[in-house]
Amino acid sequence: MAKTNHVAQKQPPSIRGNRSKKNWLQKEWKHLVMNRELLLLALPGILFKLVIAYLPMIGLILAFKYFRYDQGIFGSKWIGLDNFEFLFKAQDAIRIIRNTLLYNISYIVLGTVAALLLALLLNELHGKLIKVYQTTMFLPHFISFVLVGYIANAFLDTKAGYLNTIIGWFGFEPHKWYLETTPWIFILPIVALWKGIGFSTLVYYAGITGISTDYYEAARLDGATRIQMMSRITLPLLKPLIIILFILGLGNIFRGDFGLHYFVPNNVGPNFPTTDIIDTYVYRALTKLGDINSAAAVGFLQSVVGLVTVVSANFIVRKVDNENALF
Repeated sequence: MAKTNHVAQKQPPSIRGNRSKKNWLQKEWKHLVMNRELLLLALPGILFKLVIAYLPMIGLILAFKYFRYDQGIFGSKWIGLDNFEFLFKAQDAIRIIRNTLLYNISYIVLGTVAALLLALLLNELHGKLIKVYQTTMFLPHFISFVLVGYIANAFLDTKAGYLNTIIGWFGFEPHKWYLETTPWIFILPIVALWKGIGFSTLVYYAGITGISTDYYEAARLDGATRIQMMSRITLPLLKPLIIILFILGLGNIFRGDFGLHYFVPNNVGPNFPTTDIIDTYVYRALTKLGDINSAAAVGFLQSVVGLVTVVSANFIVRKVDNENALF
Protein backbone atom coordinates (compact mmCIF):
# COMPACT_ATOMS: atom_id res chain seq x y z
CA MET A 1 0.00 0.00 0.00
CA ALA A 2 2.83 2.41 0.90
CA LYS A 3 4.56 1.62 -2.39
CA THR A 4 1.40 2.34 -4.38
CA ASN A 5 0.90 5.70 -2.64
CA HIS A 6 4.57 6.55 -3.22
CA VAL A 7 4.17 5.85 -6.97
CA ALA A 8 0.96 7.90 -7.14
CA GLN A 9 2.72 10.83 -5.48
CA LYS A 10 5.53 10.70 -8.04
CA GLN A 11 3.06 11.09 -10.95
CA PRO A 12 2.88 14.60 -12.43
CA PRO A 13 -0.18 16.67 -11.44
CA SER A 14 -1.35 16.77 -15.08
CA ILE A 15 -1.55 12.96 -15.25
CA ARG A 16 -3.41 12.75 -11.94
CA GLY A 17 -5.77 15.52 -13.07
CA ASN A 18 -6.50 13.82 -16.41
CA ARG A 19 -7.13 10.51 -14.66
CA SER A 20 -9.55 12.06 -12.14
CA LYS A 21 -11.33 13.89 -14.96
CA LYS A 22 -11.63 10.66 -16.93
CA ASN A 23 -13.01 8.84 -13.90
CA TRP A 24 -15.52 11.63 -13.34
CA LEU A 25 -16.70 11.47 -16.97
CA GLN A 26 -17.05 7.68 -16.77
CA LYS A 27 -19.04 8.00 -13.57
CA GLU A 28 -21.35 10.63 -15.05
CA TRP A 29 -21.86 8.62 -18.25
CA LYS A 30 -22.71 5.53 -16.23
CA HIS A 31 -25.18 7.61 -14.20
CA LEU A 32 -26.87 8.88 -17.38
CA VAL A 33 -27.10 5.38 -18.84
CA MET A 34 -28.66 4.03 -15.65
CA ASN A 35 -31.26 6.83 -15.66
CA ARG A 36 -31.83 7.06 -19.40
CA GLU A 37 -35.63 6.55 -19.09
CA LEU A 38 -35.93 9.50 -16.70
CA LEU A 39 -33.68 11.57 -18.95
CA LEU A 40 -35.91 10.87 -21.97
CA LEU A 41 -38.98 11.86 -19.97
CA ALA A 42 -37.32 15.12 -18.95
CA LEU A 43 -35.94 15.84 -22.46
CA PRO A 44 -39.05 17.69 -23.80
CA GLY A 45 -39.07 19.98 -20.76
CA ILE A 46 -35.32 20.59 -21.08
CA LEU A 47 -35.62 21.47 -24.77
CA PHE A 48 -38.62 23.72 -24.09
CA LYS A 49 -36.71 25.58 -21.37
CA LEU A 50 -33.65 25.85 -23.63
CA VAL A 51 -35.60 27.35 -26.54
CA ILE A 52 -37.92 29.59 -24.51
CA ALA A 53 -35.65 30.76 -21.68
CA TYR A 54 -31.98 30.37 -22.60
CA LEU A 55 -31.58 30.95 -26.32
CA PRO A 56 -33.38 34.33 -26.16
CA MET A 57 -30.80 35.46 -23.58
CA ILE A 58 -28.59 36.33 -26.54
CA GLY A 59 -30.88 39.32 -26.96
CA LEU A 60 -29.69 40.75 -23.63
CA ILE A 61 -26.89 42.39 -25.56
CA LEU A 62 -29.50 44.83 -26.92
CA ALA A 63 -29.55 46.48 -23.50
CA PHE A 64 -26.05 47.81 -24.21
CA LYS A 65 -26.47 48.71 -27.89
CA TYR A 66 -28.18 51.19 -30.16
CA PHE A 67 -30.06 48.59 -32.17
CA ARG A 68 -30.63 49.08 -35.87
CA TYR A 69 -32.46 46.51 -37.92
CA ASP A 70 -30.20 46.94 -40.93
CA GLN A 71 -27.08 46.27 -38.83
CA GLY A 72 -28.44 43.39 -36.74
CA ILE A 73 -27.87 42.57 -33.08
CA PHE A 74 -24.11 42.13 -33.23
CA GLY A 75 -23.44 44.85 -35.81
CA SER A 76 -25.27 47.62 -33.96
CA LYS A 77 -23.32 50.31 -32.13
CA TRP A 78 -22.25 49.63 -28.52
CA ILE A 79 -23.39 52.46 -26.21
CA GLY A 80 -22.80 50.93 -22.76
CA LEU A 81 -25.22 51.90 -19.98
CA ASP A 82 -26.98 54.74 -21.83
CA ASN A 83 -30.17 52.68 -22.30
CA PHE A 84 -30.57 52.25 -18.53
CA GLU A 85 -31.05 55.99 -18.09
CA PHE A 86 -34.57 55.67 -19.48
CA LEU A 87 -35.99 54.18 -16.28
CA PHE A 88 -34.11 56.23 -13.70
CA LYS A 89 -34.55 59.54 -15.48
CA ALA A 90 -38.28 59.00 -15.93
CA GLN A 91 -40.48 61.56 -14.22
CA ASP A 92 -42.42 58.86 -12.34
CA ALA A 93 -39.46 56.57 -11.60
CA ILE A 94 -39.80 56.63 -7.80
CA ARG A 95 -43.55 56.04 -7.96
CA ILE A 96 -43.48 53.05 -10.28
CA ILE A 97 -40.53 51.40 -8.48
CA ARG A 98 -42.30 51.92 -5.13
CA ASN A 99 -45.55 50.46 -6.47
CA THR A 100 -43.78 47.46 -7.98
CA LEU A 101 -41.92 46.58 -4.78
CA LEU A 102 -44.82 47.15 -2.37
CA TYR A 103 -47.36 45.26 -4.47
CA ASN A 104 -45.04 42.29 -4.95
CA ILE A 105 -44.25 42.13 -1.23
CA SER A 106 -47.98 42.15 -0.44
CA TYR A 107 -48.66 39.44 -3.05
CA ILE A 108 -45.92 37.20 -1.62
CA VAL A 109 -46.94 37.64 2.02
CA LEU A 110 -50.70 37.44 1.51
CA GLY A 111 -50.38 34.58 -0.97
CA THR A 112 -48.19 32.53 1.35
CA VAL A 113 -50.37 33.03 4.42
CA ALA A 114 -53.67 32.43 2.60
CA ALA A 115 -52.37 29.38 0.70
CA LEU A 116 -51.03 27.80 3.90
CA LEU A 117 -54.33 28.41 5.69
CA LEU A 118 -56.39 26.88 2.88
CA ALA A 119 -54.00 23.92 2.56
CA LEU A 120 -54.36 23.23 6.29
CA LEU A 121 -58.15 23.42 5.99
CA LEU A 122 -58.14 21.11 2.96
CA ASN A 123 -56.13 18.61 4.94
CA GLU A 124 -58.93 18.49 7.51
CA LEU A 125 -61.54 17.61 4.89
CA HIS A 126 -62.40 14.10 3.82
CA GLY A 127 -64.60 12.54 1.18
CA LYS A 128 -65.37 13.33 -2.45
CA LEU A 129 -66.05 17.02 -1.90
CA ILE A 130 -62.35 17.71 -1.46
CA LYS A 131 -61.88 17.22 -5.23
CA VAL A 132 -64.61 19.79 -5.88
CA TYR A 133 -62.89 22.31 -3.60
CA GLN A 134 -59.50 21.71 -5.23
CA THR A 135 -60.90 22.16 -8.75
CA THR A 136 -62.87 25.27 -7.79
CA MET A 137 -59.81 26.96 -6.31
CA PHE A 138 -57.50 25.89 -9.14
CA LEU A 139 -59.69 27.02 -12.08
CA PRO A 140 -58.92 30.79 -11.82
CA HIS A 141 -55.26 29.97 -12.38
CA PHE A 142 -56.06 29.13 -16.03
CA ILE A 143 -58.12 32.26 -16.73
CA SER A 144 -56.27 34.91 -18.73
CA PHE A 145 -56.01 38.41 -17.33
CA VAL A 146 -57.97 39.72 -20.31
CA LEU A 147 -60.98 37.75 -19.06
CA VAL A 148 -60.16 38.68 -15.44
CA GLY A 149 -60.34 42.32 -16.52
CA TYR A 150 -63.88 41.78 -17.83
CA ILE A 151 -64.86 39.99 -14.61
CA ALA A 152 -63.49 42.91 -12.57
CA ASN A 153 -65.40 45.33 -14.80
CA ALA A 154 -68.63 43.45 -14.02
CA PHE A 155 -68.07 44.33 -10.36
CA LEU A 156 -66.62 47.82 -10.76
CA ASP A 157 -68.59 49.31 -13.64
CA THR A 158 -69.95 52.72 -12.68
CA LYS A 159 -73.51 52.15 -13.90
CA ALA A 160 -74.26 48.43 -13.77
CA GLY A 161 -71.44 47.04 -11.60
CA TYR A 162 -72.35 44.62 -8.82
CA LEU A 163 -70.55 46.67 -6.16
CA ASN A 164 -72.33 49.90 -7.07
CA THR A 165 -75.65 48.05 -7.17
CA ILE A 166 -75.09 46.74 -3.63
CA ILE A 167 -73.95 50.18 -2.46
CA GLY A 168 -77.12 51.67 -3.97
CA TRP A 169 -79.29 49.33 -1.88
CA PHE A 170 -78.01 51.12 1.21
CA GLY A 171 -78.65 54.56 -0.21
CA PHE A 172 -75.05 55.51 -1.06
CA GLU A 173 -73.84 57.15 -4.24
CA PRO A 174 -72.10 54.86 -6.76
CA HIS A 175 -68.31 54.98 -6.97
CA LYS A 176 -66.32 55.66 -10.11
CA TRP A 177 -63.79 52.98 -9.26
CA TYR A 178 -61.63 53.37 -12.36
CA LEU A 179 -61.22 57.09 -11.74
CA GLU A 180 -60.14 56.71 -8.10
CA THR A 181 -56.77 55.77 -6.64
CA THR A 182 -57.14 54.55 -3.05
CA PRO A 183 -59.45 51.52 -3.65
CA TRP A 184 -56.91 49.90 -5.98
CA ILE A 185 -54.52 49.35 -3.08
CA PHE A 186 -57.02 46.72 -1.92
CA ILE A 187 -58.60 45.64 -5.22
CA LEU A 188 -55.40 44.48 -6.91
CA PRO A 189 -54.19 42.25 -4.02
CA ILE A 190 -57.69 40.73 -3.78
CA VAL A 191 -57.73 39.92 -7.51
CA ALA A 192 -54.16 38.56 -7.38
CA LEU A 193 -55.10 36.40 -4.39
CA TRP A 194 -58.25 35.07 -6.09
CA LYS A 195 -56.37 34.12 -9.25
CA GLY A 196 -53.22 32.64 -7.74
CA ILE A 197 -54.36 31.14 -4.46
CA GLY A 198 -55.45 27.81 -5.97
CA PHE A 199 -52.08 26.86 -7.41
CA SER A 200 -50.15 27.79 -4.26
CA THR A 201 -52.68 25.97 -2.07
CA LEU A 202 -52.32 22.74 -4.02
CA VAL A 203 -48.52 22.96 -3.79
CA TYR A 204 -48.69 23.24 0.00
CA TYR A 205 -51.43 20.61 0.18
CA ALA A 206 -49.22 18.19 -1.75
CA GLY A 207 -46.47 18.89 0.78
CA ILE A 208 -48.86 18.15 3.64
CA THR A 209 -49.99 14.85 2.13
CA GLY A 210 -46.33 13.82 1.94
CA ILE A 211 -45.96 14.03 5.73
CA SER A 212 -45.99 10.63 7.40
CA THR A 213 -49.22 9.85 9.30
CA ASP A 214 -47.14 8.32 12.08
CA TYR A 215 -46.48 11.79 13.47
CA TYR A 216 -50.18 12.56 13.74
CA GLU A 217 -51.06 9.18 15.24
CA ALA A 218 -48.40 9.61 17.92
CA ALA A 219 -49.69 13.14 18.61
CA ARG A 220 -53.27 11.87 18.98
CA LEU A 221 -52.13 9.26 21.48
CA ASP A 222 -50.52 12.06 23.49
CA GLY A 223 -53.80 13.99 23.45
CA ALA A 224 -52.78 16.74 21.01
CA THR A 225 -55.55 18.85 19.46
CA ARG A 226 -55.84 19.57 15.72
CA ILE A 227 -54.47 23.08 16.18
CA GLN A 228 -51.51 21.73 18.14
CA MET A 229 -50.81 19.18 15.38
CA MET A 230 -50.91 21.95 12.79
CA SER A 231 -48.55 24.20 14.73
CA ARG A 232 -46.20 21.54 16.09
CA ILE A 233 -46.10 19.03 13.20
CA THR A 234 -47.50 20.31 9.89
CA LEU A 235 -46.00 23.82 9.77
CA PRO A 236 -42.49 22.84 10.99
CA LEU A 237 -42.32 20.03 8.42
CA LEU A 238 -43.55 22.39 5.70
CA LYS A 239 -40.89 24.98 6.54
CA PRO A 240 -38.42 23.87 3.82
CA LEU A 241 -41.15 24.12 1.16
CA ILE A 242 -42.31 27.51 2.45
CA ILE A 243 -38.77 28.88 2.39
CA ILE A 244 -38.09 27.60 -1.13
CA LEU A 245 -41.29 29.11 -2.55
CA PHE A 246 -40.68 32.35 -0.66
CA ILE A 247 -37.15 32.68 -2.05
CA LEU A 248 -38.34 31.92 -5.59
CA GLY A 249 -41.10 34.50 -5.16
CA LEU A 250 -38.51 37.13 -4.27
CA GLY A 251 -36.95 36.59 -7.69
CA ASN A 252 -39.86 38.50 -9.25
CA ILE A 253 -40.00 41.28 -6.66
CA PHE A 254 -38.76 43.86 -9.21
CA ARG A 255 -40.88 42.43 -12.03
CA GLY A 256 -44.57 43.27 -11.84
CA ASP A 257 -47.49 41.24 -13.15
CA PHE A 258 -48.23 43.10 -16.39
CA GLY A 259 -51.59 41.42 -17.05
CA LEU A 260 -52.92 42.15 -13.56
CA HIS A 261 -51.88 45.81 -13.53
CA TYR A 262 -52.81 46.55 -17.14
CA PHE A 263 -56.14 44.80 -17.76
CA VAL A 264 -57.78 44.91 -14.32
CA PRO A 265 -57.44 48.71 -13.76
CA ASN A 266 -58.43 49.08 -17.44
CA ASN A 267 -55.32 51.19 -18.21
CA VAL A 268 -57.09 54.38 -17.12
CA GLY A 269 -54.92 57.41 -16.37
CA PRO A 270 -56.55 58.67 -13.14
CA ASN A 271 -55.70 55.46 -11.26
CA PHE A 272 -52.06 55.33 -12.38
CA PRO A 273 -50.67 56.69 -9.07
CA THR A 274 -51.64 53.43 -7.32
CA THR A 275 -51.82 50.91 -10.20
CA ASP A 276 -48.86 51.78 -12.40
CA ILE A 277 -45.77 49.56 -12.10
CA ILE A 278 -42.50 49.29 -14.01
CA ASP A 279 -43.86 46.90 -16.62
CA THR A 280 -46.99 48.89 -17.51
CA TYR A 281 -45.12 52.20 -17.52
CA VAL A 282 -42.40 50.87 -19.80
CA TYR A 283 -44.99 49.31 -22.11
CA ARG A 284 -46.91 52.55 -22.55
CA ALA A 285 -43.76 54.63 -22.93
CA LEU A 286 -42.09 52.34 -25.43
CA THR A 287 -45.16 51.73 -27.58
CA LYS A 288 -45.07 55.48 -28.23
CA LEU A 289 -41.30 55.75 -28.62
CA GLY A 290 -40.63 52.36 -30.23
CA ASP A 291 -37.31 52.15 -28.35
CA ILE A 292 -36.50 48.44 -28.14
CA ASN A 293 -33.10 49.17 -26.58
CA SER A 294 -34.55 50.76 -23.42
CA ALA A 295 -37.10 47.95 -23.12
CA ALA A 296 -34.28 45.39 -23.21
CA ALA A 297 -32.35 47.41 -20.61
CA VAL A 298 -35.30 47.50 -18.20
CA GLY A 299 -35.88 43.77 -18.62
CA PHE A 300 -32.20 43.07 -18.03
CA LEU A 301 -32.22 45.24 -14.90
CA GLN A 302 -35.29 43.45 -13.54
CA SER A 303 -33.61 40.08 -14.03
CA VAL A 304 -30.40 41.21 -12.33
CA VAL A 305 -32.28 42.60 -9.33
CA GLY A 306 -34.27 39.37 -9.11
CA LEU A 307 -31.09 37.28 -9.19
CA VAL A 308 -29.42 39.42 -6.52
CA THR A 309 -32.54 39.21 -4.33
CA VAL A 310 -32.76 35.42 -4.59
CA VAL A 311 -29.05 34.94 -3.88
CA SER A 312 -29.16 37.36 -0.94
CA ALA A 313 -32.27 35.74 0.57
CA ASN A 314 -30.76 32.29 0.16
CA PHE A 315 -27.51 33.50 1.79
CA ILE A 316 -29.44 34.76 4.81
CA VAL A 317 -31.42 31.51 5.09
CA ARG A 318 -28.21 29.49 4.80
CA LYS A 319 -26.66 31.46 7.66
CA VAL A 320 -29.71 30.99 9.88
CA ASP A 321 -30.75 27.46 8.88
CA ASN A 322 -28.37 25.81 6.42
CA GLU A 323 -30.54 22.72 5.91
CA ASN A 324 -33.45 24.73 4.48
CA ALA A 325 -31.46 26.85 2.03
CA LEU A 326 -32.38 26.60 -1.65
CA PHE A 327 -28.76 26.10 -2.75
